[in-house]
Amino acid sequence: MDEQNRNLILATVLSFLVIIGWMVLFPPEEPVAPETPVAEVTGPAAVPAATATGTGTAAAPAEVTAEAARISIDTESVSGSISTIGGRIDELFLKKYNVTLDPASGKVELLHPVGDANSYYALFGWAPGGSLSYEDVPGAETPWSIEGNDTLTETQPVTLVWQNGKGLTFRRTISIDDRYMFNVEQSVENGTGEAVRLAPYGTVARHGLPEGRSFFILHEGVVRMSDGELQEIEYKDMEDLDQIAREGGPADVIDVAEGGWIGFTDKYWMTTLIPNAGKSFTSVAKYVPGAGIFQTEARQPTLDVAPGATATATTQLFAGAKDWEAIKGYQAAGVDRFVDSIDWGWFFFFTKPIFMLLHWLNGLIGNMGWSIIALTLIIKALVLPLAYKSYVSMARMKELQPEMEKLKEKAGEDRQKLQQGMMELYKTNKVNPAAGCLPILIQIPIFFSLYKVIFVTLELRHAPWIAWIKDLSAPDPTSILNLFGLLPWGVPEADSIFAILSLGVLPILLGISMWLQQKLNPAPADPTQAAIFAWMPWVFMFMLGNFASGLVLYWIANNTITFTQQYFIMRSQGYKPDIWGNIRKTSDAKPKAANDAKPPKGKAKSK
Repeated sequence: MDEQNRNLILATVLSFLVIIGWMVLFPPEEPVAPETPVAEVTGPAAVPAATATGTGTAAAPAEVTAEAARISIDTESVSGSISTIGGRIDELFLKKYNVTLDPASGKVELLHPVGDANSYYALFGWAPGGSLSYEDVPGAETPWSIEGNDTLTETQPVTLVWQNGKGLTFRRTISIDDRYMFNVEQSVENGTGEAVRLAPYGTVARHGLPEGRSFFILHEGVVRMSDGELQEIEYKDMEDLDQIAREGGPADVIDVAEGGWIGFTDKYWMTTLIPNAGKSFTSVAKYVPGAGIFQTEARQPTLDVAPGATATATTQLFAGAKDWEAIKGYQAAGVDRFVDSIDWGWFFFFTKPIFMLLHWLNGLIGNMGWSIIALTLIIKALVLPLAYKSYVSMARMKELQPEMEKLKEKAGEDRQKLQQGMMELYKTNKVNPAAGCLPILIQIPIFFSLYKVIFVTLELRHAPWIAWIKDLSAPDPTSILNLFGLLPWGVPEADSIFAILSLGVLPILLGISMWLQQKLNPAPADPTQAAIFAWMPWVFMFMLGNFASGLVLYWIANNTITFTQQYFIMRSQGYKPDIWGNIRKTSDAKPKAANDAKPPKGKAKSK
């Protein structure tokens, strides 16, 4: 039973070690931007006129886009511009977020015009139906005129107008709130002598893969909600969609009955199309081969517009930071399950409440580093009743180690005799070697949830803690290679092969805290397992050296609290722990059985 328990713990720890090691040593290749700009975006294929719901082919050459008049965007949260060619929302900066800690680094650019590498923009229009052709409706090359204001603010919408010369007048009114939500209202006035059919759409297009490193624990790519069902599609999987469509498959087209949204998500930013709540639409994710363009679309149903009538369709566009308060507010306003656009992971039932608690603590304390420590204290307090049984069991197991060594000497190579002797020893001393298994298993999803929260939380980005830690989302900037700044040379770059040797203060504290915690646990009977456990703190110290400081801080806090809890619980059982591997009684009183989960009562006062 003892060996099975150790094997389970060993398998869990080593699995986590392998995953982290693979991510650190073999990160995904950096995406390479196209060498030549792409000049054309292809919309969904045309469908029969009676059920037209697609967009046409389209895109303006880079030169035309650059020379076109632009509408300025200037709000509390964003700045940028809208091109009058195609009416693209294609230049957007996030005012509250710098690229780096250096104020001179500039603001984060979310959307980027056509013509350069990594173009990224939102495009709206109409797909023709009935007797109309793509020349009769506005598309990506349409030269819109500005009607009225030429600057978009929170209190001042802008309107674009275009006439097709055949009696149809199209208008597009764009407004924005004080955060990240655009409202795009498209209208068509039928001045012809006959009814027309056409369908509104919205598109978000991305040329090439986004810059930066991707992580296996974080989803980046398409994210969409379809009638309450969340779906995530990686960029590498999107590249297969065109082949599926060519073979007559459905590609990634979903008919949404009542409500949803679709767009692209990055670690901290997102661009999402949101048709009217409660209305049906077609949700499309596609990849344009050759051009290297990833595309998401929200196609609304075809409208019949009588002579002299006007038809209107509205789509919202979220383009900004995945700020919890903002996204939660939009969900409260009717965007179905919008908070699920944040990647909560498999253990979302733990991750969400843990995140909300961390968010609340940060608002109360005002420092994310101390909030992480406070969160760790709260979590450890909640699981203490479970951990208590585990720590007591470890104390008793550690006491029995001298007897275990004697059994090993007597049994020699006879494994069966050793197992029988161990079981008899446990029975005689009322020790349950499996007592610590369940608490550890329960804490595993909590551990991974905390890891996930700290990794994806926007509040950690550029958040300082103390002294040298200016950004909890970045690795510890100090390094043992220059004696923590005392020597006159810098440290290796993050992508250097020597970066793993560039240990800062926090990773070293992590290794020490793991070593101290390990010293309170009974050593495995198997020499190989014992050797692996002995090296594990120092292996983790090097492997986690380049992780975000917030993550390393959490591990240090967790190890320190665990060590403290375990130390005092062992003392309460009548033992004095010794980090050099020995354990001795502090009194002659007989300790509690290891499976007694209740903390000992205090001594009675003498009369």
